[in-house]
Amino acid sequence: MSRIGQKPVAIEGGAKVSVTDRLINVEGPKGKLEYEHRPEVSVSVDTDTNSVVVKRNGNDRSSREFHGLTRALIANMVEGVTKGYEKKLEIVGVGYIAAIQGDVLQLRVGYANELHQKIPKTLDVTCPDQTHIVVQGCDKQQVGQFAAEVRSLRKPEPYKGKGIRYQGEQVKIKPGKSATK
Repeated sequence: MSRIGQKPVAIEGGAKVSVTDRLINVEGPKGKLEYEHRPEVSVSVDTDTNSVVVKRNGNDRSSREFHGLTRALIANMVEGVTKGYEKKLEIVGVGYIAAIQGDVLQLRVGYANELHQKIPKTLDVTCPDQTHIVVQGCDKQQVGQFAAEVRSLRKPEPYKGKGIRYQGEQVKIKPGKSATK
């Protein structure tokens, strides 16, 4: 029995949820999201308790798997359109900077050429200063994916810690070759 799947998703903060066939539409102050759920589960909106209820159609393994997954995805959608999601990145290194030019994130991170990363239209990417990047949006998956793509352009290296990292991320620094003597 899925403990997560059994819990109803509370609709709060001005969000509106509608279910037609297998398509779930969630609208709120931060944006609009839609998701087509699997046929192993059924989704309904309970207007009395103002919540979304996910039930599985069978008791086989795939139905149990998609029960909790669908509930979690709907909960993330409701939270995304009401509060939104945010990832913060920081750039560490001498001369490493970031800037936004139109819909392109420009990074100078120690390579011969400047790196360009196109910003999706659904995300709001800002640079409060030259060494910080803030990614905001209502879709949790898209925010995390874009932040991971930017981080992968120059991962923190283990000897000096230079590169792009999540804010608050601890990078384990290795001792250099002179430490072995």
